[in-house]
Order: sequence, then structure tokens, then C-alpha cells
Amino acid sequence: MFDYEKEADDAFHDPTVEPKGNKTLATTRGLMNLGALAFLTLGLCMLFAGYPMLVYLRPRDHNLSTLNNTGQVGGISGVRTTLIDPDTPESVYTRTSVDGKTQLKLVFSDEFNIDGRTFWPGDDPFWTAEDLHYWATSDYEWYSPEAITTANGSLVITLSETPTHNLNFRSGLMNTWNKFCFQGGQIEVRIMLPGRPDVMGLWPAAWTAANIIRAGYGATTDGLWPYSYNSCDVGTLKNQTYPASQGGGPLAAETTGVVLQYGPALSYLPGQRLSACTCPNSDDHPGPKNSDGTWVGRSGAEIDIIEAAARGQRGANGSTSMSLQVAPFDAGYWLPNSTSDWATFYTPNTEPNEYRGSVYQQAASGLGNTSYEAYELTGQQFSSYAFEYIPGTSTQSHVTWLIDGERQWRLGSTGLGPDEQTEIGPRVVPTEPMYIILNLGISRNFVSIDWENLEFPAHMYVDYVRVWQDPSKIAVGCDREYGTAAYIEKHLEAYTNPNLTTWQRPRSEGGYGSKV
Repeated sequence: MFDYEKEADDAFHDPTVEPKGNKTLATTRGLMNLGALAFLTLGLCMLFAGYPMLVYLRPRDHNLSTLNNTGQVGGISGVRTTLIDPDTPESVYTRTSVDGKTQLKLVFSDEFNIDGRTFWPGDDPFWTAEDLHYWATSDYEWYSPEAITTANGSLVITLSETPTHNLNFRSGLMNTWNKFCFQGGQIEVRIMLPGRPDVMGLWPAAWTAANIIRAGYGATTDGLWPYSYNSCDVGTLKNQTYPASQGGGPLAAETTGVVLQYGPALSYLPGQRLSACTCPNSDDHPGPKNSDGTWVGRSGAEIDIIEAAARGQRGANGSTSMSLQVAPFDAGYWLPNSTSDWATFYTPNTEPNEYRGSVYQQAASGLGNTSYEAYELTGQQFSSYAFEYIPGTSTQSHVTWLIDGERQWRLGSTGLGPDEQTEIGPRVVPTEPMYIILNLGISRNFVSIDWENLEFPAHMYVDYVRVWQDPSKIAVGCDREYGTAAYIEKHLEAYTNPNLTTWQRPRSEGGYGSKV
């Protein structure tokens, strides 16, 4: 009835017609398809299995930086590799010590004169910006490398209302951990502080810490911070007390704490993890040893250059605490009663800090004034903040703090001497290799926050960082006689995973799971 014309594809739709052509599967097109699938499969296996294995098995630079084993900086194209910044004026290559007796020699500087620097891991031979939440002090900000750069001849750390990782603020913390360390000498940082001196809430800081801990990595600080101790006694034990099976005590360690806030206990610390009491045959103590063959007590010491806080009265100067954090603790966190025996205050505006400590730290601290003009929202001027120290327990050992070149206060080693009530020995003016930390935080743990009057973004500007040492006592490097490189390499996960909160607790509880 219908007259259809024959079309070219009719046979394709007719099941009775046998197909023509090559019936084998091994066609050129088929082989190409199989080859493409094999290539994609091998590529995915390499990406998700092979590459992680290569990263894990490759030889690591245990300094996690461009420093070699001798503390020298390796060459990086286009990046400065000398410890002293070429932009540092030669006029500051030497500096007179605070006692006027020694010409100190410049050993490190960074002038931040090159704009647009970044500090992501691997970007810079001396500094690394962290990418973490500083949970230990209940900070409101996430520290991100995005918040730190250089501009107009200064380092700029920006605290902004930028939601990041479920936190409402973003800011920056950078340090020289495992890249540049020093033992003894003077460090000076020139800073324009953020915000205003009379609006409370910001927490700008420049400080130093022992390289055997990494700030923000709780497993590494657990049992080491803020100890600075080389005695084998009850001061190294948990809570600074003898076990209950031995009768407990000392009484002062059980009754002289901050009662209203924490109860009568003096200390909540877990005990000094790498103490002078460590068994002689330990294979996990990084050394060195004392002259009597016992281990040197290793410490997560902290010396603060400046922790600045605003005051609440309009038109008032800001304040800065200049502190050495120590453990174990004196009874009631009191240093010797007569400050004239161990402390000298050089200006009428500097005085002992009313905050003496709590169950987590004892603070040997002085409180001074910051310049009203040295803030971002007032005079936009810079002030210099510094400390000079001689490590150890000798009568010459001390820490002396300065603002704008003027001495503020001096802590002598006698202020850190033995305490009969808590039965502890002398604390040590830190002998550990110390690294430098710069950060801008916000936390109620430090100061009340005036949310109505704080202005965001806030900026902390750093003009320079400089370090001088006695030419006869040059001690630069993070892995000298107080070695840390092998220990860090052995426990690398603890030093690279900020989510691990303690040293001994199991992984199921967020700990590193190591045995002491």
C-alpha cells in the first residue's frame, strides 16, 4: 500500500540481517578506549595511593625549613638567605648591653621592607604563618596565612570579621619555629599596635618560646610548657604533689591555689615530661646530660616581649605585660616577698603585675605603659619593645625589659630561687633555644572585650625584628647542645598536627598517644 524508498540504515534496524565488517573486539578504537581507561586508573591510583606513600617515605629535612643541620640557611632563588637583613642599617650592627659593659653584635634581623611577602609554609626561609585555631586560650579567631603580608615597609597582621572554619574572625600568627632560634642576648621588635589604647579587646603580642614546643600544637606543649626547671623533686610531678600512696603534700601545693576559680590546688599541670628525673636509660629524652650524668630537664619556656592590652578609660594609655612564664610554682604564686631582692623597676609607670598566675602557669611579670600615640587609630606611631637576658641560675642571670630603649624592669635569678613551702628547687632563666612569635588575637581569656567600640579590621604593624648577642657567646640555631631536631623528627606528627591536644592520651581522645 505504501511505497517506501530503501534507506542506507535499514539493515541496522532489521534483526534478520547479518552485520558486516570486522567482528573482532581488538579494533583500533577499542584498544584506544582500553588504553585511556588504563591510563586514568593508573593516574588515580598514583594520586591517592602512590603519591602519599612517596611523601611518607621520602627523606625529610628534619628542620622542616631551609636550614641545614648546622643552622645555615640554604639557597632559595630570589629570597634572602642571610640571617641579617641587607636593609638593616649598619649603625645598629652593634648595641650596648643594658648594664653598659658589653657591645652586643647583631645576629639576626628582618626589616620587612619588601612589599608583598607571604608566609605560607615554605614561602620564607625564616618565618611560617600558622593555619589553626588557638584553642588553648579560647581565641575567637582562626589564624590563617592569608591574614599576614608586608606593605609599605612593615609586616601587617590583619584581624578581620571574616568567618573562617566556623569562627567569626580571621587573624595571623607567624613564627620562626625550627628555623631561627637564639640563646641569650637582646631581642627588639618595633610595633604599631592595633586599634586604640582606650578600647579593650585586642591581644597583640610578640614573644619567644623554646623550640622543643610549637605554639598552637597542644601535644607538644603538654608537660613542657611553662616549665623552666632542672631539678629532680616534687616540682616535676603531676599537680606538684606527691602521690596519695605516699601521703600527698606538700601542704602549700594542695591549699594555696586560686580557690574561687579553681579550688585549693596550686597546679593542674601534668608533670614535667622531660625532667631531670628521667630514667638514665631512657631512649626518648633528647638530652643533654648534667655533669652528674642525669638528664637536663627540658622545658617549654616562654619569655614575652610584649602582650598589650587597652584600658577602658577614654584617653588612657594602654598597658603591656612583660613576663617570664614559669613552672613549677611558688606557694600562692608569690615570688619572694621583698621585690628589692630580685626585681628592679626603673620607671614610675612600671610595677609588679597583679596577675601572678593560676593552676596552669606562674607569671613573673611587670606591667608598664604603652604610648598613646603608638596605635593604629591614634598617632600611628611605632614604639620599640625589647628584652635582654642571660640564661641560667647564676647571680648574673636575669631578664630585663625595655620600651623605646628605656629599661622598664629587671627580673633577677634570685626571684626564681627555691621555695621551701612547695619543696621545689630554683627555676631557670631559660637556657633553651628560643624562637620568635608575632600574633594578633582576640579572647576573653586575656582581657574584657568592648564589642560596641572595637573597629574591624584591626591591623598590627611590625617595622622590624632584631636580635643581638654577646660576641663571646654567640648561640644561634635550633639544634645546638640543646638538640631538638632528632626529637622533633621522631615525634613529627605531634609537631605538625594541631588537632592533637595532649601527649599521652589515646588517639580516640584527641591525644598523641605517646608513653612517657
